[in-house]
Amino acid sequence: MSEGCVKCGSQDAGQKDVSMTGSGLSKMLDVQNNKFTVVYCKKCGYSEFYNQQASKGSNILDLFFG
Repeated sequence: MSEGCVKCGSQDAGQKDVSMTGSGLSKMLDVQNNKFTVVYCKKCGYSEFYNQQASKGSNILDLFFG
């Protein structure tokens, strides 16, 4: 059984894929080569970022809910 959001306990979560720049040259050229999945609570907005390469093969929502 999942515990829900660590801030408010809600079971209602969503997820989005986002890309971000790194540092140095990629930041100057606005190269968005870092890809993350953001899992967020739809009730309070608490969010966690998961590196897409590190989290392949696992259910991201399971990680969020514990």
